Amino acid sequence: MNAFSIRPLKTFDECRQAEELQRVVWRLDDLDVTPSHVLLTFAKNGGVVLGAFAVSGGREHMVGCVFGFIGTREGLYAPEAPAQVRLKHCSHQLGVLPEWQSQGVGYALKLAQREAVRSQALRLITWTYDPLESRNANLNIAKLGAVCDTYIPNLYGELRDELNRGLPTDRFQVDWWIASQRVETRLSRRRPPLTRALYQRAGTRILNEATFDERGLPTPPDAIEPLHDDRALVEFPALFQDVKRLDTQLALAWREQSRAIFQPAFAAGFTVTDMLYERDVTPRAFYVLTRTESSEHAD
Repeated sequence: MNAFSIRPLKTFDECRQAEELQRVVWRLDDLDVTPSHVLLTFAKNGGVVLGAFAVSGGREHMVGCVFGFIGTREGLYAPEAPAQVRLKHCSHQLGVLPEWQSQGVGYALKLAQREAVRSQALRLITWTYDPLESRNANLNIAKLGAVCDTYIPNLYGELRDELNRGLPTDRFQVDWWIASQRVETRLSRRRPPLTRALYQRAGTRILNEATFDERGLPTPPDAIEPLHDDRALVEFPALFQDVKRLDTQLALAWREQSRAIFQPAFAAGFTVTDMLYERDVTPRAFYVLTRTESSEHAD
């Protein structure tokens, strides 16, 4: 694994590097990039703007960044409430250069972000991501211990970048309770990861088990199993970008089915509490839905 270090961005030049990194990671047009002057404003006014840097050829260069700002928890704003209750950190973007992905850079950036936000006496970090992207789900839910009970359909409308083009921009909004015992346990890795076999031996059903076509692409079932129990598994494509590239209509079918499952499940009091990734010949991915009273204490 290549060496890198993480530090807050403090200069305009560093923020310009973060601006360029966005263009490379998401292949964005200039209109869709968070500009350097905004990043510098975040950094100097209570936001958290961090970069991961590596050295090659005797020169330092940015390989990843994460940035966000202080916000309020929707529905809980009250002037008389303690700041740590009514305020949160809204994490807007995390990006890592393609050649540096799967080397722990994103995970390390989130841990550094957690420490910076804890120093502000805040307990909650929220962000959004595409629930059909298994790499993001694995980091956010399985590794970091975030939970989700909020599904937002077509949050950004039609985006023009290559990763999002052509589909409704549905998003999970996750809650990362950074001082909770749940998160401490996940980050310390004291609890071994659970498997689909363990869940199924305990009677947990898959609501939408996929079949695989002649191309090896997962196909969602026509009917969804009813959500009767307190725990269930929800399958989604392990390699969603492959599905999008080879069959846009199949990708849209997965988008529509995930929306049809998660919106009523969240309304009924369920929370996504875990994510399972099977690295077999045919990779498979599942979310764990659990009926909970409070996402802060979901486990």
